[in-house]
Amino acid sequence: MVSPLVALTPTVSAAIAAALGEEYRDADPVLRPSQFADVQVNAALALAKKVGRPPRDVATAIVEHLDVDGLADSVEVSGPGFVNVRYSDAWLSGLLADVVADDRVGVPTQERQTIPIDYSAPNVAKEMHVGHLRTTVVGDSLARTLEHLGHRVVRQNHVGDWGTPFGMLIEHLLEVGEHSREAELLGTDPNAFYQAARVKFDAAEKADPAGSAGDFDTRARGRVVRLQAGDPDTLRHWHELLDLSKQYFNRVYRTLGVTLTDDDLAGESMYNDVLADICDELEAKGIATMSDGALCVFLDGYTGREGKPVPLIIRKSDGGYGYATTDLATIRHRVQKLGADRVLYVVGATQALHFRMVWDTARKAGWLTDDVEVTHVQIGNVLGADRKILKTRSGKPLRLVALLDDAVTTARSVIDGTRPDLDDDTRATIARQIGIGAVKYADLSVAHDSEYVFDLDRMVSLTGNTGPYLQYVVARIRSIFRQVGLDPQAQRTAVTLGEPTERALALKLLGFGDVVAEVGATYEPHRLAGYLFELAQSFSAFYESCPVLKAETDELKQSRLTLSALVLRVMVTGLDLLGVEAPEQM
Repeated sequence: MVSPLVALTPTVSAAIAAALGEEYRDADPVLRPSQFADVQVNAALALAKKVGRPPRDVATAIVEHLDVDGLADSVEVSGPGFVNVRYSDAWLSGLLADVVADDRVGVPTQERQTIPIDYSAPNVAKEMHVGHLRTTVVGDSLARTLEHLGHRVVRQNHVGDWGTPFGMLIEHLLEVGEHSREAELLGTDPNAFYQAARVKFDAAEKADPAGSAGDFDTRARGRVVRLQAGDPDTLRHWHELLDLSKQYFNRVYRTLGVTLTDDDLAGESMYNDVLADICDELEAKGIATMSDGALCVFLDGYTGREGKPVPLIIRKSDGGYGYATTDLATIRHRVQKLGADRVLYVVGATQALHFRMVWDTARKAGWLTDDVEVTHVQIGNVLGADRKILKTRSGKPLRLVALLDDAVTTARSVIDGTRPDLDDDTRATIARQIGIGAVKYADLSVAHDSEYVFDLDRMVSLTGNTGPYLQYVVARIRSIFRQVGLDPQAQRTAVTLGEPTERALALKLLGFGDVVAEVGATYEPHRLAGYLFELAQSFSAFYESCPVLKAETDELKQSRLTLSALVLRVMVTGLDLLGVEAPEQM
């Protein structure tokens, strides 16, 4: 099953080879959508200089050898050298019939690869804030999409669950009691628990040993040593901290509707036992050397101010390990243990230099081989109305739970106004679907490495390029089928393309598989979001100009019902790949 563009490509390539010579067969045919035709072939403009002929002459030669019998109704040269192609209606109807009959609505199943995806990565005993939104939402959409394309996706939630703060947290847990109300904060308000421990630690550092804070700081540091040494009692308390934080993580993930589970946790702690080996191997291979008491890797091409080399510190002068050591362990594990063909890191854009240095070091060590593709899916910031990083009025990072609660509340006010006829529970369900979907779609509809302004009122709007608009189109189609008592999944009759809006809608539907495959190759979910918005617009235009239930004949009615049902199937599939729910009614 292929789309029109995919089907036409080898035909155009063959015409280019016949017109200009075999050495040009692999030239890009440059197929582009056009307002003047179904597709425009722009290869002549790029090839004209190479063959030393005017672009229009080249275009004419290509058309003379272009065999589109059965594919196109018309082919013409226009302008300086464009080739405009209009597809045959009968051919489009045949392609559409294949998609209608396909349970995957045209999405290909690719050769299976193993793809670990590192995303979300909150810290134990700390609240998730708005900065975690994009890595969680983008990462989850990529995981869903790559799985749908047939790959084995290994979700890697690289939580911060190890290091110096845990001595402080464990001592605070012991003081307040493992089953106390304060301990329950780890599952409901982890920042409050963390801040209480931090206040106690800071006070102890500054206070007289005989003061109220006592020797809390000393005990906390000692607890870190015991944790790193594997003391059983300390590890038990560490697991308690982790288990309580899991409750909080899972509550956020359930609210967001992401697919991460406890089985996907792959935190810093799981690499603790191999960090010394990482350092020893790099030193033995001559890749890492001592510098000012620290073990460092100096790579060619990485220099800072005044041309001084920038080190990748893998063991600090005090003997501790940092992010670089752990990240070297992760890439080695994902390649050697998980058998990765591709590895994605859905992490903030500010980490770009760090990851490049880590991966170049791993390549020198032989842990990251040339046949493994590793990609930093860079995540941009979420901005407030002032176009600065979104924070609370006090300047602290905005709590993710608070942001999501606000989204649902805002959506509820819209639903209460537009659908007072629905019962309270139904409106509450729809408000959650719209509010969370609005936030996720707003995030996914812009390039993942760009910034965007968080504007809830715009996000929950039923018009414009918003999640609720797409959800509304889905609900409208479901309403059509409820009126006639038919199952849209079973509506699979032949489609007749007579009206321009029918034809435009068919062309848009036939591109779905290509778009999903493109997202799987480029890791850019905004391409799918943009496609779904255009599809929704195409359906709205079709619905306005082509009566469905009041079509002139029963055959035309069935054709338009099938076209509507296919839009529903594609929209629901596409929204699911973005992680956005599709309400039954709105």
